[in-house]
Amino acid sequence: MLDLPKCPKCNSEYTYEDGGLFICPECAHEWTLESENKTNETENVVKDSNGNILNDGDSVTIIKDLKVKGSSSSIKIGTKVKNIRLVDGDHDIDCKIDGFGAMQLKSEFVKKA
Repeated sequence: MLDLPKCPKCNSEYTYEDGGLFICPECAHEWTLESENKTNETENVVKDSNGNILNDGDSVTIIKDLKVKGSSSSIKIGTKVKNIRLVDGDHDIDCKIDGFGAMQLKSEFVKKA
């Protein structure tokens, strides 16, 4: 049996080959082996709401009031966050916010300061 690659979009193992393309039946993503090699070589690039590339240690500003799960208070617009750390996952920024402690943020709700 052939050893087919997992889907790069949803990580499904049920991919199949159709001509020169690999196809995922779960998310309908199609790719070639060449494009898979290119995506593996590039790093995961995290961008802020304006399209600026974020790096570890950057300072960012919150662009929207964010409700904190499990708390009655929220993080206000304009709050500065220093020394962010980029991580993989849905919430791609780990940071500490004064008055709230350790938090995970989505990059779409911040802008680079």
